[in-house]
Amino acid sequence: MPNPLQTARYPRRAVTAALVAWPTLWLGPRAQPAQPRRATPSQTEGPFYPVALPADSDFDLLRNGSLSYSKGQACWVEGAVTDLQGKPVAGAQVEIWQCDEAGHYHHPGDGSRADKAFQGFGKVVVSADGRYRFRTIRPVAYSGRTPHIHVKVRLGSRELLTTQLYVQGDPHNARDFLWRNLRDEADRAALTAAFTASADGLKAQFPIVVEI
Repeated sequence: MPNPLQTARYPRRAVTAALVAWPTLWLGPRAQPAQPRRATPSQTEGPFYPVALPADSDFDLLRNGSLSYSKGQACWVEGAVTDLQGKPVAGAQVEIWQCDEAGHYHHPGDGSRADKAFQGFGKVVVSADGRYRFRTIRPVAYSGRTPHIHVKVRLGSRELLTTQLYVQGDPHNARDFLWRNLRDEADRAALTAAFTASADGLKAQFPIVVEI
């Protein structure tokens, strides 16, 4: 004959087992952590980083003080600065510098041939969502180099990244020594942007991923 005490306990055990299993039944499989992103490859700073920053060093490289630059192909270069987990890097500062349409930098090493109307250097602090934007020209080739824009990212006193942005499909890329030294196609793709027409004019998207 069944022990009445054992019979009374059985429903309690069943209820306990159901409660233990309940989170698995109702919550489903656990979400997997996001995979870290690949950091934007670094490249050499080059010889033409400004010796002294220009008085006008805002986002618009087509205006230098009261002067306006109308040569070359005007464009926007924009993107967002995020960390390896995809979070915006609050407070990051993005700098860009490049040659003018004739291939000259505002730098003593390049003489004094650069067009004074072209600002040549700009810096911005990213917005709350990590985004930045510059008004400049589509970069041009000069002796020994494919078209490129130099890019630097800082966070306070720390330098997080120095690299270069290239033009997708430019025929000079394959002959450029820095382009060839990139280790694989993924690195080349990370540093290459298409300069395409949009309602806002010529535009290039350049997302930047840094390790904090």
